[in-house]
Amino acid sequence: MKNQTEVVVIGGGIGGCSTLYHLTQEGVSDCVLIERDEITSGTTWHSAAQVTGFGTNQTMIGLKAHSIRLYRELSEDPEYPINYHHGTGGLRLASTQDHLDGYRHFTSLARGMGVDFELIDAEEAQRRHPLITTDGLLGALWDPLDGDIDPAQLCQALLLRAKKAGAEVYRFNPVLALTQKQDSSWIVRTRNGDIHCEKVVNAGGYRCNEIAAMMGVQLPVASMEHQYLLTETIPDIEALDFRVPLIRCPTDDFYSRQEKNGLLLGFYEQDCKTWGLEGIDPNFTMALCPDDLDRVMDVMEGAFERVPCLMEAGIHSVINGPITYTPDGVPLVGKIPGKRNAYCITGLRAGLGEGGGHGWLMAQIIVHGEACYDTWCLDPRRFTRHANLPYAALKAVEDYQNEFRFHMPHEHRPAGRLMKTTPLYETQKAAGAAFTVVNGWERADYYKPDPDFTEEYSFRFNNCFEPVRDEVEAVRNGVGIMEVSGFNRYELVGESVHDALDFLSCSRVSRKEQKVGLAYFLNHQGNIKAEATLANLDDGRVWYCSAAAAELHDMDWLTENLPEDGSIRLQCLTNCYTTLVLAGPQSRALLQKAAPGTDWSGEAFPWLSVCRAFIGTAEAVVMSVSFSGELAYELHIPNEQLVLACGILRSCGKEFNLQPFGLRAAESMRLEKGYRHWKADLITEYNPMESGLKRFVRMDKDFLGRDALLVQEQKGRRGQFVSMRLEAEHASPQPGDSILSQGRLVGTVTSAGWGYRTGCNIVMGFVKEEHSAVGEELGVEVIGEPCKATVCEESLYDPEHSLVRS
Repeated sequence: MKNQTEVVVIGGGIGGCSTLYHLTQEGVSDCVLIERDEITSGTTWHSAAQVTGFGTNQTMIGLKAHSIRLYRELSEDPEYPINYHHGTGGLRLASTQDHLDGYRHFTSLARGMGVDFELIDAEEAQRRHPLITTDGLLGALWDPLDGDIDPAQLCQALLLRAKKAGAEVYRFNPVLALTQKQDSSWIVRTRNGDIHCEKVVNAGGYRCNEIAAMMGVQLPVASMEHQYLLTETIPDIEALDFRVPLIRCPTDDFYSRQEKNGLLLGFYEQDCKTWGLEGIDPNFTMALCPDDLDRVMDVMEGAFERVPCLMEAGIHSVINGPITYTPDGVPLVGKIPGKRNAYCITGLRAGLGEGGGHGWLMAQIIVHGEACYDTWCLDPRRFTRHANLPYAALKAVEDYQNEFRFHMPHEHRPAGRLMKTTPLYETQKAAGAAFTVVNGWERADYYKPDPDFTEEYSFRFNNCFEPVRDEVEAVRNGVGIMEVSGFNRYELVGESVHDALDFLSCSRVSRKEQKVGLAYFLNHQGNIKAEATLANLDDGRVWYCSAAAAELHDMDWLTENLPEDGSIRLQCLTNCYTTLVLAGPQSRALLQKAAPGTDWSGEAFPWLSVCRAFIGTAEAVVMSVSFSGELAYELHIPNEQLVLACGILRSCGKEFNLQPFGLRAAESMRLEKGYRHWKADLITEYNPMESGLKRFVRMDKDFLGRDALLVQEQKGRRGQFVSMRLEAEHASPQPGDSILSQGRLVGTVTSAGWGYRTGCNIVMGFVKEEHSAVGEELGVEVIGEPCKATVCEESLYDPEHSLVRS
């Protein structure tokens, strides 16, 4: 066994095998895989092993498409062919209009990744799968490449290729300890000896937290028991001359596929059960949980009604084994927060179908720092400290119970709520706030017009349209107040802090005290990495403020790139302060009344200023910045004084008819201004020029990613960010929907919504550069139907920015 290598992958399931193989494809042949037992002895061996192209965002569709291409190539390899039923086809059944609307969106989203789905009616679904009934069925989404694969053969084929490329595999060799050295390399202690490596990957499946504990961390991964059964031969299937398509049903919570001349039938029952939370038997390997079909009888009855031949079929065997879930059902693939040279690929609840793509992206991240797609939806750092194991278990149960039920727009499910609240939560709730969740924080999404109001979730404009409109009008005509909980806030101190930030950012970094500026940060490929507001306080301290979701992402980015000599001190203040936003033409007058000790006039405190002040007796750091396009101020208040400050503002605000507003109103206003949203419009697949941020880039200085950006510009742009007016009044498109020119795909939507002040439907997205000129007529798919759109100026509301400067 080697005692030194570049990368150690721990775990011999599909995640580990795929990562090892793809590392060799990325040029890393000096790598090893360590497995405590036999290859595929965890979840992988008992996987139902469906391979679908369906995903709820473009990154997931892209990695699944890679899996399908890879698996087909492996299955055709004469040296080690594997059993892969490629292109059997699959049906996702639709029993409601919401199902159909969602499938139309997902069809458009998939088209942007070169994947073709088809929406068919109930009769056509029955023609393709003659064993189903059409009772209550409106139609189905057809995935022509859906299929299934042999999990053990797949993993062995990946390892065979990896070993041919120079990688090594050590079976029956448990990892006993992980120790990180001062140079950030790792010592992996195993039963058969130590291995010194530069990087380590946790691919431990349902044992991932045993490995994580050796690093001193815990991953938000919980396991669920999952049952499926195999039937005896079914004469109706035996009589067919083709394989019946796979079925997934969001109404009756089951799936099925052909297995020999019978069916494999799987269940996602409501009375589900977590597994292994209190520890896992060391000897649980190639093992299963006890059968418990009583738990799935309700689901089984629904399956019998949809596929009546099941009622006459005998049961050949029952499989009940653990599968892993994260709090949002999407795997953890990427850097482990707060640890250098440590990665994980785990939580792969649909591991076999996706594993080829997950390992592909994982290897790219390890070797290049980024993958070809923006992988934020997979990034382990999307979950912060609130995502403990009990929370992960609650969300795992909820996600399991809704396995085939996609999230509706604006839907945030109830499990694990109230993990992060501010002292104003109850006050906002009493005022009628309906809450959404941002990085675990409860934020007011909108305010209900009456206590009995309930949102009707839809892909179309719904009953929240008018309440949000009223909030926007209150801001536009007077003054509104919004709490922004969890706003990411780092304090940097040191004589060289501005020099360091100036190198890290492609933007101009102001050194002037009491000034605020927006800055963009690039990765080593020259693409967008981060966005932050930099505020120079009057005592030499600099506040780095960014999106709440970026908390751990930006902390890692800063600690990895700031000087290592300790000359700059970095402190997280995210959980110490909460931001109150005052926005609207009366915001200055209100602030002057609530904080009379400071001159808030435009001359004394102009746009992009920052100062310390007192709201009554409450301390505040106040910034003259605006995300709404109105005259506005951000008040950063210590949490212990938040109730006091808010009370003073509300009391003083009575004179100005102060009204609360929520996140949806803010979203509408930022779209009208053309302001970008991190990880919606600002992603690692595009550079700042392509993202329409040229005015923020200073090519006359040195900065991280500059050389790569120059090379990109010489090669030509991959796309161009645009804003569009959309001729549609029934709905806005969803992120990922397709942008067309004369019926041809030319781009993808990143953000969209109704602009209440401008009275138009606004769409943002990336298009091919030749279609980016103002006035260009395009089409945007909205619930599957193309609607006319026209490229417009970036800022549709107050394009001269006179209001924020007033």
